[in-house]
Amino acid sequence: MILASQLSHALVGTDARLRRQVVYWAITVGLYAVCVLLLVFQVRVGVADPDVVSMLVTILVTGTLLFYLPVRMSGRLALPPSLLAMAQAIFAIGCIVAAYAAIGPARASTLAILVVVLVFCAFALTPRQSHAMSAFAVALLGATMLAMSRLQPDRYPASQELVNFVIAASMLAAVTFLTGRLSLLRDKLKAQRAELAQALARIQEMATRDDLTLLTNRRHMNELLAYETERHDRKGRVLSIALLDIDWFKRVNDAHGHAAGDNVLRDFAQQALGAVRTTDVLARWGGEEFLLMLPDTEPQAAAMVLERMRSRIAAHAFSTGESPLRISFSGGLTSARKGETVAATIARSDAALYAAKAGGRNRIVSA
Repeated sequence: MILASQLSHALVGTDARLRRQVVYWAITVGLYAVCVLLLVFQVRVGVADPDVVSMLVTILVTGTLLFYLPVRMSGRLALPPSLLAMAQAIFAIGCIVAAYAAIGPARASTLAILVVVLVFCAFALTPRQSHAMSAFAVALLGATMLAMSRLQPDRYPASQELVNFVIAASMLAAVTFLTGRLSLLRDKLKAQRAELAQALARIQEMATRDDLTLLTNRRHMNELLAYETERHDRKGRVLSIALLDIDWFKRVNDAHGHAAGDNVLRDFAQQALGAVRTTDVLARWGGEEFLLMLPDTEPQAAAMVLERMRSRIAAHAFSTGESPLRISFSGGLTSARKGETVAATIARSDAALYAAKAGGRNRIVSA
């Protein structure tokens, strides 16, 4: 099983798009194999020229093998799938029409294979490109039928070739129309899927972000805390938590209005984020209160992060629409204990926060 998996990866790759292109190539190999069998059979019964058939089979086999390399290496060569599909379609149409001219009495069977080739075009080409391939096939087939009816009228009667051409052109036109509709439907489904993915991403963002500050919201922070607490207990990691509260925030609302208070909250969130590390998570806990989670952080290192944040906030001039405003915050820092619930850890951090406020505010107290 392992050997088979390794061989599969070597032949068709691991990328889903690449694997799909290689599968399409493999299906065309099967179609060419049918053509080869028909040609060989016609040689056996004596109605096809062996030299012509030998040359056509050589072209089919060589061309098919040569197409494998650009298909397999399309990612590295940055070849657009549509370009490869058009090249393979042109080659396939040319070979199938040549087989039609060489097979003789059983030539009508190649027309069905020609239809299948154009159906596959719908999966990689735009409707306009599919129409161009269909027009090319009809023109090449018509020219071949006319030439063969002139060169070998006994084997290719003009009346029979006319009937074959009308049937083939009608089938190809119908298939092209249907595949064009299929292509448009596929593009529409892709667009709808992309819109759905964007909508789900926005919903996910709304479910985890605070509308005002764009920080992680309380509900999502509880999920992160539960995960980090479990990791802390299982692996012995250090988890530090800090509750932060903007000092005298009610005065901001009373003196400048709630709109100014909202601006201060947004600005505070951005300034605070500028002081934390990429591994830390800052959330709006409620009102003017925030919670900072510092995974894998010893209390001393966590205190340094908070002190850096406190200095940054104290030095920043907050805009209220009037004169710049200076604000500060108080913080309560603690580290989770093994086996302790999230609520108990936050409660100890909250007690440290109250101690910071009681001690004069604008400071960090460790529990």
